[in-house]
Amino acid sequence: MSAVSESIEIRVDGQAIAGTLLEPAAKVPGVLFVHGWGGSQQRDLARAKGIAALGCICLTFDLRGHEKTIAARESVTREHNLADLIAAYDRLLTHPAVDTASIAVIGSSYGGYLATLLSACRAVRWLALRVPALYWDEQWHLPKRQLDVARLAQYRQRALSPRDNRALGACAQFTGDVLLVESEHDDYVPHATLMSYRAAFERAHSLTHRILDGADHALSQDHDQQAYTRLLINWVSEMVIGARVGNYPHHQVRYS
Repeated sequence: MSAVSESIEIRVDGQAIAGTLLEPAAKVPGVLFVHGWGGSQQRDLARAKGIAALGCICLTFDLRGHEKTIAARESVTREHNLADLIAAYDRLLTHPAVDTASIAVIGSSYGGYLATLLSACRAVRWLALRVPALYWDEQWHLPKRQLDVARLAQYRQRALSPRDNRALGACAQFTGDVLLVESEHDDYVPHATLMSYRAAFERAHSLTHRILDGADHALSQDHDQQAYTRLLINWVSEMVIGARVGNYPHHQVRYS
């Protein structure tokens, strides 16, 4: 990475000695985390610290209806939470060190669904989606807690295309790099949903699909949490280093 230099004077014992201060000329990627329904930013913080160590500016936050705004749980809609995500994205971009052309969004479950919708209205270079959920387009203004859970389970078993679903439509237009992470024993987001997402990313620059063997939806075992953290940090590292040296993966790949 290139650097800019500035000649400075350093005062010592009433005298001045010459020095040169160097700092990176380029700005750094921004990484935005969005948690799932019923979660919080707390679990993202450890991963954010690891990714910040790669030279990124990270932002975690709590969606409305969670943590300090838990009182809104019964009334919050998908529209409200997408607005939350957009506001968080816009706040991240105000950081003076962030390269506004190099933004990664990392979403889990409901957060993954929201992340795809964000990519349709804001510039996103990298999308990392862990067990991204799917919701039908109708009832957009209905409080999320009132959506029919049994119907959702049936809906997610269907093979859906970008024509069928707004989130998948956003995926079809996405041209950046994608990480899809699936849990082998997921009772909420089944394999069919991951296949719908994977097929929708037809224009992605690269696609990596990983399955966490033995893991459930929430990654309730510590070793599954650790496996996902390693996977995510390795992928982000590959993307960030590739961005700095101009060397990206040029084909779609799948790892299981």
